[in-house]
This record gives sequence, C-alpha cells and structure tokens, in this order.
Amino acid sequence: MVRSIGESRATSPPLTGEFSCPSAVRCRALASVGAHALIDYSGMSSVFGVLFRVTTWGESHGGGVGVVVDGCPPRIPLTTEDIQVDLNRRRPGQSEIVSPRDEQDKCQILSGVFEELTLGTPISVMVWNKDARPEAYREMESAYRPSHADYTYQAKYGIRNWQGGGRASARETIGRVAAAAIAKRVLTKYFPAFEIVAYVKSVHQIEADVDSTKVGIAAVEGSIVRCPDPEAAARMIDLIKTMRKEGNSVGGVIECVVRGVPPGLGEPVFDKLEADLAKAMLSLPATKGFEIGSGFAGSRLTGAEHNDIFEIREGKVRTRTNFSGGIQGGISNGENIFFRVAFKPTATILRSQQTVTISGESTELAARGRHDPCVLPRAVPMVEAMAALVLCDHFLRQRAQSVSGEG
Repeated sequence: MVRSIGESRATSPPLTGEFSCPSAVRCRALASVGAHALIDYSGMSSVFGVLFRVTTWGESHGGGVGVVVDGCPPRIPLTTEDIQVDLNRRRPGQSEIVSPRDEQDKCQILSGVFEELTLGTPISVMVWNKDARPEAYREMESAYRPSHADYTYQAKYGIRNWQGGGRASARETIGRVAAAAIAKRVLTKYFPAFEIVAYVKSVHQIEADVDSTKVGIAAVEGSIVRCPDPEAAARMIDLIKTMRKEGNSVGGVIECVVRGVPPGLGEPVFDKLEADLAKAMLSLPATKGFEIGSGFAGSRLTGAEHNDIFEIREGKVRTRTNFSGGIQGGISNGENIFFRVAFKPTATILRSQQTVTISGESTELAARGRHDPCVLPRAVPMVEAMAALVLCDHFLRQRAQSVSGEG
C-alpha cells in the first residue's frame, strides 16, 4: 500500500509565490513520481494525473456521468459555458453521421467554483443521462459482441454492465472532456498563446491534405466530419453515410497540433512527455495506434536527414525542422507538439455476427442500439482533451519542482 499523501503535510514547509502549493516537499515528491504510485490498484483505475488529478465516473445507461478534478489552482476563471463548448463538440446527435442518441449533455458544476473562479478545492462536474435505452442491449446480456469489451470485462471482474457497455462506452469520455476544459483554462492563463487543434486526417482510405502549422479550429469545425480539407471531407461524409446504411463501420486517424507549449515540460525517464501522451491517447475508446513527430516514417530516414538543427530565432532557441514533434529527451522543446492517433472501426455494427454466450455456447448476434458508424468526428475533442490533461499536469509538476515557484 502506498503511503498516504497527507501523512507528510504537517511537517512540510510552505512554498511561496503566486502559484503556491500547500506543501513544497509534498509537491516535489508528487512531481517526481508517476501516477502509478498514487493509485490503489485493487479496483478499476478511473484516475488520471499526478498533480492535476481527474477521476471520471458513471456508465453509459446509468443515471449520469461526470468527473471530479482535484489539484486545480485557485482563482482560475471558470463557468459552465467554458465546459459546455467542448461537451457540445463531443455529444451524440450533433449531425447525420454520428450516433443519433439524443443527449444535450448539459453540465452542472457541483463544487469547487465560487463567483466564476476556482477555489483550489475539488471541482465536481455532472451530466445527466436523458436518453438512455438499456433495453436495446438485452441481447448483449448473454452474448459477447465481437471486438468489444464485453468478454474481457466479464473475465476480469466476473460481472459487467451490458447496457451499452457501461464504463467501456465512449460516454465515459464526457468526464475527460469536462476536466480538460478546466485544464485549458489553467494553461491559457499562464500561456496565452497555448492552443490545441485536432482534426480528422483520414477515414478508411481517404486522406486529407492539411498543413498542421497553419490549421485552425474554425476550419476544423466548418465540417461535420471535422476535417479541414473540404474535398476529402465530402468524400469522408459520403463513405460514413454508406457505412451506416450497410450497418458497417470505418476507422481512421486524427492528427493533433499543440502550439504555445513552453520548453521544459516532461519528467524523464518513465514519465516522458510523449510517453504520457501515448498512454493518454491509447486510454481513449477504440484507439489502436499513436505516433509523434516523424513517427514510424522517421525510421526510414538517416540521422543527417532526421536531426532537427538548432538556431536562434527572435532571441530563442528554435529548430529548423520538427521531426521530433516538439519533444526531445521526453521534454518539450518549445516547438509545436504534433502527433497522430489511429482509431479502429466501431466494434458494434448492425450486422449479424458469430459469437459465443456467457455459458460458452455458439450463437449469432445482431446488435441493436444507436452507434457511431465512425467514431472520429466526435473523437476530435476527446484527443484534444487528453492532450490538455497531460500538459496541464506536467505544467503543474514543473511548477512544483521549482524552488522559487516561478517554473
């Protein structure tokens, strides 16, 4: 069992500075350990982060879903509207190519905010489930959906919520997106140029032509598939509509660029910034791959071709190229952080498939319910969310290990 965080609180001297931490020793200790040292592994892990800690809760067809954020600094401006903007981008029913489940996903801030400022205490955000239809999943009570989490949850816990997949449902990500809206408020307060833009790079075999150094959120949100290349977007939309008609699904790739990140974020050797980003992205439902900067393509270059040459630009150390993807040695270097996340085709398809029952008998399952024929349009804000959570946590860890508190 890990020693309680609070046990050292009484003997730890205070850390001064505007961005103060209740205990310098405690903060530095937390900043130097991974999240694995702070989590009780006796049950399902629903906690993410070291100093900016996020706990999500709720099931797809239960009463509601939500999140508790612990470690948010005080005096950060925050309203429900700040959170709702991103929840609206994530919610089902927003267009003809996503799940038709009719949820408005209106959030409530239950604690941690007073007069539109954070208090430094735990922030709890809740969203009620308004259009749950658990009866549509009755066939899954005894039969396992191919490539879904039904069998593995049953094997691990001996029990599962078969109504929409329970915690394995993408509805769990509401808590992540809400928490990330808070994280972005923290980051933009201290780094006004901070910006995250994710977009759909490919769907199935259709690939968009996008300049990651220039793409903006307006171009992304101008398309229901969240692809800023109009020609590719039109083809993607047609394909997704066809998949829906056929009761099938497709996957693809989301690219993400993060601008305005200062150099110095990241905790080698096991909590390297790209390692934590990879874990964050692969914790999202339906993800199957992650690469940063040159990624796998970099393996086909020579060192002379791949090295990012340093130069001084406007008085700062910069690189001429960005094959590193903004991270070197596990630490941000001040360039744009650039990565890609691969998503598989949605596992639940409206076609009859062979499977087995919980008692081990062969059967045929034709899934019902409301599902995304392609998860990518709604996964864009999820990818942005996980990037924001990682970067906010590493920013606070960097601040905590600075003796002056200046970071």
